[in-house]
Amino acid sequence: MKKLCIAIAMVLGVASFAQTKEELQAKQAPKKDSIAKLQGEVDAIQAQIDALPGWRTGAFGTIGANIQGFNDWYSNAAPNSSTGNIGVTVNGFANLIQDKYFWRNSANVNLAWVKNDNEDDPNDSEDFDGTTDVFTISSLYGYRLSDKWAISTLGEYRTSIINNFNDPGFLDLGVGATWTPLENLVVVIHPLNYNFVFADNDAAFDSSAGAKIVADYTDKLGPVNFKSNLSTFQSYKEGDLSNWTWINSFGYTFWKGIGLGFEFGLRGNKQEALNNLQTRAVNPNPTATFGDVDNKVQSYWLFGINYSL
Repeated sequence: MKKLCIAIAMVLGVASFAQTKEELQAKQAPKKDSIAKLQGEVDAIQAQIDALPGWRTGAFGTIGANIQGFNDWYSNAAPNSSTGNIGVTVNGFANLIQDKYFWRNSANVNLAWVKNDNEDDPNDSEDFDGTTDVFTISSLYGYRLSDKWAISTLGEYRTSIINNFNDPGFLDLGVGATWTPLENLVVVIHPLNYNFVFADNDAAFDSSAGAKIVADYTDKLGPVNFKSNLSTFQSYKEGDLSNWTWINSFGYTFWKGIGLGFEFGLRGNKQEALNNLQTRAVNPNPTATFGDVDNKVQSYWLFGINYSL
């Protein structure tokens, strides 16, 4: 009899719990609907605020790191050694948007260092050596002819800063038109552009006039930051002097601005490839010409912890 009473009590308890849960869920549903409606109204107001003239600023970046140490670890080729990889990337923008004109400024920095120190080799380096080295800044001013088109001028500078600052350095200055079919998409078309090249090796690098085309898309979709930038220069003097760079950055935020980030970049630049063949290759060929160059697509990528502002 006692066991029967306990069983009945348990059944009644479960039924009571199920009923209470259903009642709570019934009370919760309309509140969720109210929250969703209010969030929609908030988003609509924020969109109106974002469309007002004025400054828009933002930044997000990624840090990737991997450091290891070995002491008398005999299964390793270097039993006493330390290794490490550190990478940092930052994307930032400051845009002034007005009814008659705009001024868009952006910067991309991607730096990485690697260390592979064999403590048993006295001639081995203990330093972190630079690997990925990207530094790009640009400034675009446009006077609007319509909602979609503007007369514009662009300045873009690209170089490395860890080991070979301004060697080479590429500075584009030009005028033309800018098309903004979407709020976050900017397409620059400048048929009048000059590509200044600064470098110690004059045999590989040369400045020239040409056409500059840039397509940039920067957006924030919920917790995701996204930026894609394609920058190209087509030389009127010689095809070997043309170049292009395409960089894509992603950041996913899941807690107080912190999340995961990923960036990858691609580049085609025959002048840089020739300079590498003449001065930096394992077996350099100082007399090499553009015809000797295997102009492979350059690439880099970084994955790590992301922080957004």
